[in-house]
Amino acid sequence: MTTEAIRPQNTPGASDGTSAPYRYFPAAALKQNLAAHSEEQLKLFLESWEDLPVDSYMKDGADYRRRRYGSFHWAAGELVADPAGVFHQTKEVNSLHGGVDRAFPPLSDSVLESGVLDSLIHFFMARLPGEFDPATSGVGVHQIRITATHDADGLPAPEGIHEDGHHFVAQALMRRIDVDGGESQIFDRNRRPIYHTTLLEAFESIVIDDRRVFHGVSAIRPVTGVRQGIRDMLLIDYFPLQDRHADA
Repeated sequence: MTTEAIRPQNTPGASDGTSAPYRYFPAAALKQNLAAHSEEQLKLFLESWEDLPVDSYMKDGADYRRRRYGSFHWAAGELVADPAGVFHQTKEVNSLHGGVDRAFPPLSDSVLESGVLDSLIHFFMARLPGEFDPATSGVGVHQIRITATHDADGLPAPEGIHEDGHHFVAQALMRRIDVDGGESQIFDRNRRPIYHTTLLEAFESIVIDDRRVFHGVSAIRPVTGVRQGIRDMLLIDYFPLQDRHADA
């Protein structure tokens, strides 16, 4: 993969002729991109969400979120995994969990080495709603599972309407089993709603320009007749390396 800077692709929805601050991708778009991978490879990648530890940084001891995290950078045009480290957001960006170094359990070796993950990172990188230079940028990968029971809804975004503090964020649904809710919502910088959709099919996704929009996700709850439902997401952050070094 070349490390030449990538120019934004025009996306319907921007009234001033610039690229829109988000892009939506149906599941078929990502599946076509992943066609070189076998069904077994895709199955093993999706099943890695079964091995996510509980997020110990949740407030009030909540245990409905499970999570792993890893980061990458480009060297000589190749995507290289960083040593295990911390994830940091400022209090200004994340008033609920920001201001502390969060040492999430790392991505498993099978995920780190997965060609599926590499394909997904490059798929979104080539389609970001803004300029991006891989040579001076890094990537963060979050595997997240939200569970919901009839006693407690699952909150994909407990901080409410927010930004993540990156340049771009891709949000890809991996699995959604026995849940209602989970509407993805995008807002302009005045917090006025500009787009919403509910991701329903594996690999259906949205990528946003985190500097131009806020976003949120509504609670999930189990469908009638089941004890627990789940929503598995892959989040991929794209950020300038100097920003990460300043935050760390």
